[in-house]
Amino acid sequence: MLELLLEARKSAELTQEQLAKRLGKPQSFVSKYERGERRLDVIELLQVCKQVGIDPHSIIQALE
Repeated sequence: MLELLLEARKSAELTQEQLAKRLGKPQSFVSKYERGERRLDVIELLQVCKQVGIDPHSIIQALE
């Protein structure tokens, strides 16, 4: 899942800092979940997907 979210952020041409600002979080929030140091809960996953412009269902389907 982390790789998919990282790919999505890069495809949206967003830096970690830009995404974090959109989420109202510090840059370290994005860095930590992208490195696997922190897990995202469902609400956070939905927020990240919205901000990078991807369908959360596509992430879940890719995991199956």
